[in-house]
Amino acid sequence: MNQYILAARKAIESQYDSKCDVIEKKAKEINNITKNVEEKILMDKDCRISFEDIYVNTETDTEAKKVQKIKLFIAPELNILPGSKIVVTRKGRTMEYKNSGEPAIYDTHQEIMLELWKGWA
Repeated sequence: MNQYILAARKAIESQYDSKCDVIEKKAKEINNITKNVEEKILMDKDCRISFEDIYVNTETDTEAKKVQKIKLFIAPELNILPGSKIVVTRKGRTMEYKNSGEPAIYDTHQEIMLELWKGWA
């Protein structure tokens, strides 16, 4: 990696103010029975969350609906699969989210769109 990318990555990571764990649902055999269990695949990773409110109008609504976009910024080399549970601790509060799709991966970081966790599908 060249020095400019390293400097840019360091600048981005200096803004990380949260920690996260990534959990996947895995099939495990327990007493000869296959069960789906939660498995932490990443723990205590530095990250940052951004929030953006968007107001959306539809043809049938008389007023705009508020939609919140939640985006996770994290190191680019981490492999976080769509549908993973992401538990973020920020400013003393812990929230659970779901990775809602494929990440946008850059040399300096990756961006992952999140949704509030509602349970395994």
